[in-house]
Amino acid sequence: MSGQLTLREIKPNFVAEVVGLKANNTLSVQQIKAIKVAWSKYPILIFPDQVFEPTALISFSKQLGELGLDPFVRPLSQHKHVIEVRREARESTPIFGASWHSDWSFQPRPPSGTLLHAKTVPPVGGDTLFGDCHQAFEMLPAKLKTTLTGLSAIHSAAPAYGPRGLFSEDDASRSMKIVISEDAEKTEIHPLVRTHPLSGRKSLFINDVYTLAIVEMEPTKGRALLKYLLQHMTEDAFVHRHKWHPDMLVLWDNRCVVHYADGGYEGHQRIMHRTTLAGERPA
Repeated sequence: MSGQLTLREIKPNFVAEVVGLKANNTLSVQQIKAIKVAWSKYPILIFPDQVFEPTALISFSKQLGELGLDPFVRPLSQHKHVIEVRREARESTPIFGASWHSDWSFQPRPPSGTLLHAKTVPPVGGDTLFGDCHQAFEMLPAKLKTTLTGLSAIHSAAPAYGPRGLFSEDDASRSMKIVISEDAEKTEIHPLVRTHPLSGRKSLFINDVYTLAIVEMEPTKGRALLKYLLQHMTEDAFVHRHKWHPDMLVLWDNRCVVHYADGGYEGHQRIMHRTTLAGERPA
């Protein structure tokens, strides 16, 4: 129990399910506060059996914080803050999100959180894997943690959305509307280790997709360190595999979580609706 919430812990200090709450209703100030308190302890909160149309999803998201900016993917035509993560049975292009990443880490103020609501769930596959970047940092040797705390990393959307990025090679089967742009070539520098503004815990803030290099290191050594850290933070001990059910909502904290969209549902449709919450500049 946390305030007015009943929680079922799934992975200690990382994943919990919120039991019995209907988030598509207007929630009280106390209930919203309780969700935020729970979220500061559990970076991933699961809300089962939530019936959300886009307007209701936006309303719930706004109760948690300011909505974020989602570049390079066209939203639903009637709802500019909702991205439809859609994959049809016929599609042959790479699965959206199928590499370890933190949403939009290339932004000056990356999203604090992401909300993903399951509309159509395939009968097989389609899991999402989540990596605990708090625990991954805490389990590193003390000397390495001290070294990393003084480093910064370069982030860019270019590997995914640039003119030579992954999605530039899409064929006509892609049902999501991806925007390829030279704007994706821009870079942003963030601390390699960031401190969570609510919990005060430190976490690794790098990912496979958007992190290009370490500012303070020569390229070869920097790439080697990034490779080591990225492998470390996605070891089984730090990862939760989430299985979706229709009408399930998941809220996760991009400041301390990386995620990976798994496949295994070829020949089946999968549809999710997504919003993001605005964040602060990493520090």
